Amino acid sequence: MQWPQVRGTLLLSPHSDRLEEKALMLAASFLREGKLVAFPTETVYGLGANALNPLAVSQIFKAKGRPADNPLIVHIAGIEQAFALAREVPPEARLLARYFWPGPLTMVLPKHQNIPNITTAGLSSVALRVPSHPLALRLIREAGIPIAAPSANISGSPSPTTAAHVLADLAGHIDAVLDGGHCSVGLESTVVSLLSSPPALLRPGWVTRGMLEDILKKKVMDFSALHMDEQSPGPVLSPGMKYRHYAPQAPLFLVEGEGEPQRRQLMALAEGFVMQGRRLGLLLFEESKSYFSAPVKVVLGSRSDPAAVARRLFYALRKLDFLGVDVIVAEGLEEKDLGKAIMNRLRKAALKIMRPDGKGGFLWVKG
Repeated sequence: MQWPQVRGTLLLSPHSDRLEEKALMLAASFLREGKLVAFPTETVYGLGANALNPLAVSQIFKAKGRPADNPLIVHIAGIEQAFALAREVPPEARLLARYFWPGPLTMVLPKHQNIPNITTAGLSSVALRVPSHPLALRLIREAGIPIAAPSANISGSPSPTTAAHVLADLAGHIDAVLDGGHCSVGLESTVVSLLSSPPALLRPGWVTRGMLEDILKKKVMDFSALHMDEQSPGPVLSPGMKYRHYAPQAPLFLVEGEGEPQRRQLMALAEGFVMQGRRLGLLLFEESKSYFSAPVKVVLGSRSDPAAVARRLFYALRKLDFLGVDVIVAEGLEEKDLGKAIMNRLRKAALKIMRPDGKGGFLWVKG
């Protein structure tokens, strides 16, 4: 089988069971050899390397341009593998694994000494996840190794939810991409730290804080809004906490709030950019699209369906760049349940944020 190549990167895009088996075997052999393979998960595409091979892991940082102090998530095939990688697997971890593994939940646990420091950015803990995408699970089992995998994109850009997104960023810098179609969740996994009691939410995702508390029957602290910029001292506790992430090439201006006040502010900001002669792109919800006549507008979905919005978010940000806009005005969402994770990504992607001031006006809170 001659797989197609894009600037030297193999595209393993199976269209039958026979080809899928061949693609998986080749991808697994690449990983065992210390090479880089992007692969699909239910959240986003990951850029995988053998988590126990320091040289292979170093190539992840090089290919992405990722800061060395930003820890990686290690993907495993089941909780049994966690016992070989974590110094301790507390009862809370086993309970959460029973409900959410395989799935979009990452747990931070004390790490075993066999994990290289480069994989965990020097931390004494390791972030572990069992993905639910069938190709990801089969790849981990076929490779027979834990796979360190951040999102398969240039560091700081919108995360990839298709193989085409991966190739757009990393073709020529990695060995292969395993094509598994569009990711079903579309946002990175929830990250919860079990290093202390009570546990701490480090990054919001599809598994919400409320879901965690319902299962654990205890309070979960929320550290996900903890602000760290590139000059902030101290370790990065979780991917997504310190550096700018998810940002499109065009500067993004986010307008928070709801209802008519938010819509008026969106219109005013959009009109201002048009008057400046800038090519404007709008990122809107279904309920607002009829109010705006801009030629370039991308609809995320309905406010009442945050799961659909999450699936489309990164795709939409990349589409606006593809359409050649030079500024984006985006509509914010209520920060409830999955809306919290969506707003976390939009805020990190934004150059500037406008927020209601509680007095009938708006103020800039970032930039």
